[in-house]
Amino acid sequence: MLSLVAFLLHFLPLAMGYYDICKSWVTSDEGPSWEFYACQPKPVAMKEYVLVKVEPAGITCGEPPERFCTHENPYLCSDECDASNPDLAHPPRLMVDTEVDGLATYWQSVTWSRFPEPLVANISLGWNKSVELTDDIVVTFEYGRPTAMMLEKSLDHGRTWHPFQYYADDCPEAFGMPARRARDLSATSAHRVLCTEEYSRWAGSKKEKDVRFEVRERFAIFAGPDLKRMDNLYTRMESAKGLKEFFTLTDLRLRLLRPALGGTYVQRDNLYKYFYAISNIEVTARCKCNLHANTCTFRDGSLQCECEHNTTGQDCGKCKKNFRTKSWRAGAYTPTPHGSPNACAATGSAFGNCECYGHSNRCSYIDFLNVVTCVSCKHYTRGQHCQHCRLGFYRNQSAELDDENVCIECNCNQKGSKHDRCNDTGYCECLDGATGPKCDDCLPGYYWRQGCLPNVCDDEFLICQNGGTCHENQRCLCPVGFKGVLCEQPKCDSHHKDCDVASSMHISLTAFVLCALALLLSHLQDF
Repeated sequence: MLSLVAFLLHFLPLAMGYYDICKSWVTSDEGPSWEFYACQPKPVAMKEYVLVKVEPAGITCGEPPERFCTHENPYLCSDECDASNPDLAHPPRLMVDTEVDGLATYWQSVTWSRFPEPLVANISLGWNKSVELTDDIVVTFEYGRPTAMMLEKSLDHGRTWHPFQYYADDCPEAFGMPARRARDLSATSAHRVLCTEEYSRWAGSKKEKDVRFEVRERFAIFAGPDLKRMDNLYTRMESAKGLKEFFTLTDLRLRLLRPALGGTYVQRDNLYKYFYAISNIEVTARCKCNLHANTCTFRDGSLQCECEHNTTGQDCGKCKKNFRTKSWRAGAYTPTPHGSPNACAATGSAFGNCECYGHSNRCSYIDFLNVVTCVSCKHYTRGQHCQHCRLGFYRNQSAELDDENVCIECNCNQKGSKHDRCNDTGYCECLDGATGPKCDDCLPGYYWRQGCLPNVCDDEFLICQNGGTCHENQRCLCPVGFKGVLCEQPKCDSHHKDCDVASSMHISLTAFVLCALALLLSHLQDF
C-alpha cells in the first residue's frame, strides 16, 4: 500500500489539475453553450502497449544453447541460456513483462565470443502513435550496465532516427563529446542532446542497475525541483523553439555498443562473461492528442485519442467534415490555466469564409471543385488557405498561422542530407553516416570530409597493423617497409633498402637456387 501511495504522489504534479477537462457546459446571457479548453490525457505506463524488436537476427541467446558466466565468478561458467527450455530462455518480451514476487526476468544477448567483432544490439520500442514523455525513461540491466550505448528516438514510426542521449564510461573517447549532466542544463539548453558518464562506470552487478533518460531533471529547470510550478513549464513549452517536440516521439531505440567489462579491459581468454541483459524498461508518457482530447484508448491494436473540439484522427490532427471554416490548429497551453482550445468551427458558405492568414490578399473560385482558394501565398506558405509550408520549409510551432515567420527554412546540409526537405519538426533526412537535425554531423565510426565517410582506421576495430598509426581516422601512417590501407602489406622494391624478414628470406632462397644451378651446370661441362 505504501508503495502505491508513493507511486501516485510521484505522478501527482504531472497528472492532476493541468488541462484535464476539454469542455464545460456554461450559461450566459446568450444562452447555454459549450466552453472549450485545451486538454490532454493523463500519463500512463507505456510498456503495456509497446511492440519490441531486437536486431540483428540471432543476437538473443539460446539458439543454439550457450553457457555464460558473470563478472563475480568469471571462470565458473555454469549458467546456460537455452531458447527451447522455458526455464532457461531469455526472449525479448521479458524486458516489458510484469515481474512476480520480485523475481527478475530478463532478455539476454549472446556472449562476446566473436572478438574482435563488436557485440552490438539494437532494441526498438514502438507504439504506432505519437506520445509525449512525462517522466524518466528507466532501463534496468542485469549483470552490469553497458560501457557504451545510445538512446535514439523517431518521430516517423522508425523510418528515421535521431540521437536522444549518449552514454559511456568515457564520453570524449567513445563519442567525441564532453560529459554533461541533465541537471546542469540551462533554460536555453534544456532540450540539448548530451553524453553522460553517470550510468556507465562499473559499480557491481548487484548495485547500480538502472540507466536513465532524465525527463524530470529537464522539467525541473522550469517547474522547480519538486515540479510544483508546472504552469511555468507549459508556458515555456509554447514559447521555446523545439522544447515541446523534444519530448515527443513514436519510437525509441537502444543501441547497445559495448557491454559491461567488470571494471577491467576486455579479457580475451574468457569472453563468456560479456553480454547484455535487460530486465525492465519503463516509459511513462501520454498520448499526443494536440491538446484536443483528455482520453486515449487502446483499440484495433493501437492507441487512439478520443478527440474533442470537433477534431478527428489518431492524434486529433484534423477537423471533422463540416467543421473546416479555418484550417486545423493544435491547442495551446497558454494562456494559463485553461489554454487555447483552437476548436474547429462549423463550415459556412464557400465565398466569404476564405481565410489566408495574412499570407495572401487575393482569392480565386475554382468552379469545378466549388471551392475558394488563396492565390500567390507569401512568407513561404502554400495551400488552399496558405496554411502549409513550401517544400524546404517547416512549420514554426511557436508561431501562430498568421505570423510572417510561421515557416522556417529547413537548411539541410547539402553534403549530409538526401535532399533539402525536412519533416514537421525540422529534421532533415540524412545520408548514411550523417546525423543531427540538419545532417551536419557524423555518427560514431564516421568522419566529416565534404560529407560523412566511414572511418578508414580507429583505435578499436580498424587497427593499423605492423606499428602503423591512425591519423584522424582517415588513413594509417605506415612505418618504413609496409604499405596498404591498414599497413598490412610489406613494401619491398628497388627503391627501399628495408624489407621484412619474409621478403629477405625469399631473396636469399632465390639466390641460393641460382647458385646451385650454376654449380650443377659446371659439373655437367666437366663430363
